[in-house]
Amino acid sequence: MKLSIITAVHNQLPMNRIYVEELRRRTDLPYELIVVDNASTDGSREFFASQGATLIANQANYSYPRCQNQGLAVATGDVLAFLNNDLCFPDHWDTRLLATMEAHGLDVATACGAENAGDREVTRRLHRRWHRVKGVNLALAGFSGLSERTLRRMQRWMYGDWERFSEAWYRDHRNQVAEGFVGAAVVQTRRAIDLLGPWDERMQTADFDLYLRARKRHMEKGDIRPCHVVLDVYVHHFMKLTLKARRPRFADADKLVPLGEKWGEEGARLLAYRADHQP
Repeated sequence: MKLSIITAVHNQLPMNRIYVEELRRRTDLPYELIVVDNASTDGSREFFASQGATLIANQANYSYPRCQNQGLAVATGDVLAFLNNDLCFPDHWDTRLLATMEAHGLDVATACGAENAGDREVTRRLHRRWHRVKGVNLALAGFSGLSERTLRRMQRWMYGDWERFSEAWYRDHRNQVAEGFVGAAVVQTRRAIDLLGPWDERMQTADFDLYLRARKRHMEKGDIRPCHVVLDVYVHHFMKLTLKARRPRFADADKLVPLGEKWGEEGARLLAYRADHQP
């Protein structure tokens, strides 16, 4: 089995260096890394090219769903992983996530993390802790920006020994899933792509849109399960760190529409159905 990892970037070179290192250290399956570079100016484009990534070089900054579809168009893997560049992974993240997906008959799933740890109180505690860690380190970094050393320090302050934390998390949550999603790490089989189609390029909140599309298909056709969070694979997400350079406006911003404009009452009905059918 081959994994296609698709990632869109705009600058953030220190983060990108950590990301490549993490993938190499923690991924079991053979994989191709497809990077959609949105006009980076800090050497990120050249860095990814030097690391053997398949590089799609955009001349402007495009929205998330367009970038994912650009990567999807050239992907050759059996499984597609749509990953943010600001992630750190546990060991065996890919084989463990896919094993849990297979055990539960899932074609679309996400890893868990501080955004959704499967339990509301645990999620709140993790989110509060990360907010504190982030705030202190951003203050310490000041105008110099966030180096690789600072980013690793933040991860260490958040979890202590990352390997020990993530392995204990895996043992405590093994083979558990919960309906929902974490948009930073979305994994789909080719079957999911065939049934649900590519990302809707009108939706910047494309992860929520994918969740609703999968739930609608499940309700109407019954041939795919809704998106679930795989609770035994915990991925650290740096979550929208404020860096020196802000992203430019999306070049395709004029075609983006709010989620409610597409889904409206139907979206509310789908979410209500979920609430009524939770175990």
